[in-house]
Parts: sequence; C-alpha cells; structure tokens
Amino acid sequence: MLRFSRGSRWSLMAIVSIVLIFMYAPLLVLILNAFNERQISAWPIQEFSLKWWVVAYESEEIRAALLNSAIVAFGAMLIAMVLGSLVAFALSKYEFFGKGTVNLLVVLPIALPGVVTGVAFSNTYSNFLTPAGIQLGYFGMIVAHATFCIVMVFNNVFARLKRMNPSLQEASMDLGEGLWGTFRLVTFPQFRTAFAAGALLAFALSFDEVVVTIFTAPPGVDTLPLWILKEMARPNQASVVNVVATVVILLSLIPVYVSQRLSRTENEK
Repeated sequence: MLRFSRGSRWSLMAIVSIVLIFMYAPLLVLILNAFNERQISAWPIQEFSLKWWVVAYESEEIRAALLNSAIVAFGAMLIAMVLGSLVAFALSKYEFFGKGTVNLLVVLPIALPGVVTGVAFSNTYSNFLTPAGIQLGYFGMIVAHATFCIVMVFNNVFARLKRMNPSLQEASMDLGEGLWGTFRLVTFPQFRTAFAAGALLAFALSFDEVVVTIFTAPPGVDTLPLWILKEMARPNQASVVNVVATVVILLSLIPVYVSQRLSRTENEK
C-alpha cells in the first residue's frame, strides 16, 4: 500500500483544493447572482431577492424550453436504452467479423466534437431527407442526441455483462426456463443497476447539450441550454439567465447523483 508523508499529503490536499475551487467557484458565483436584486450580475452582491425566480417561473418561453429539454432528453434516453443494450449484448456475447469496427463506431460519437455531429446531421436533414419529402423536425433532434447518448448505456451495460457468470443463464435454461424467462429472472436483475445508471447519464448528457441542438432544432424550438445561449447576448436578461442556469445545474445533478449511487451499489456487490 502506497503511503505518503505528512508533507506530501498536505501538498496533495492543497492542489486538490485549488483545482476544486477553480472548477466550482464560478458556479457558486452564478448561483448567488441568481438571487441578486440587481438586473446586472455583480460581485459582491449588495442585496438578495427572489424576484428573478418569479420572473423566470412566470415566463411561458422558459417553461416551453424546459419542457422541450425534458422531452428531447427522455426520447434520446429511450433510444439509447434500447440500442445501447442491444449493441452491448451483441459485442459481449458473440464473436463476428468487424466486431472491433462496430465497437469503435458506437463509441465514436462521444469522441467527436459536437459541432461535427451537428453539421453532419444538419446536412443530412437539409440536403437528403428534406428534398426527399421527409421532415423529421422534432424527432430529428431526438435522434441526433441519441447518437452520443447510446455510449452512456452501452459502456455501463457492456462492462457489467463482461463480469457476469454465463453459467447462471445456462443453468436457468437447463432447468427448463425459456430465453425470455432466463432474461427476465436471471440476466436482467444482474445488470439492471448498470442499465439504469447509464440511462440517467444519457438523460443528463442530452438535457445539457447545446451545440448539436443548434444545428438540429426545428425553427422556433428552444431547449433550456439553447435559450440560455440566445439570451446571453441581452444584458438586461442576465439575472433571469442566472436563474435558469441554476435550475439546469440542479436538474443535471439529480440524474448524475443517482447514477453514481447506482454504480457504487453495483460495485459493492
């Protein structure tokens, strides 16, 4: 077991503290400015107020953007749950020609810059599908989000499947249980926490996405991050933007936290 001297431990703690402060101090300032009485963000804050929260709550535009974000994230999550799990099963259980290429293609979207993915989908929709009379609209944005969300479910399920004991499934089928019954009673209970954790991460990733959304959102449709980006150019909206950004932070923390708890529970088994 590696042991550090007292000086090394203090130095490491200092470095970690500096990094955490550097990462989270701007978020703390943003959250505090969401309660700023003034219309323009400032520091230090002279007077606190909830009036901008009331303004944000009463805004139909913000509520519509929040609903759009939730619908798109939920749709992308559902697609990712199905396709990510199927690919994970195929790559973990079977050997076939091109297996490595399939693995690379599944993981590639999360490695590509969002602007590349967005441009690719935008060109496909506008230059190929629209001239052919196919208007995906809202669903096209969900599909674009699902391409990189699949990786979240795939990675979690694939890692869990590789650790599973196949003899349990074989024993179930030897005892007379069918394929579906074995999956329901033996296979799924062993990877369901990893499945749920991946789905929650996919939801959070889609909910926060802005670059791909810029290129694929139908005209007049804003998600919450897209609304924030547009309103940043209007200084008189700074306080309301801070409120919405704070809500996005809090809503993003929920699936990430639950996912971490599920993953920790899975690792402790």
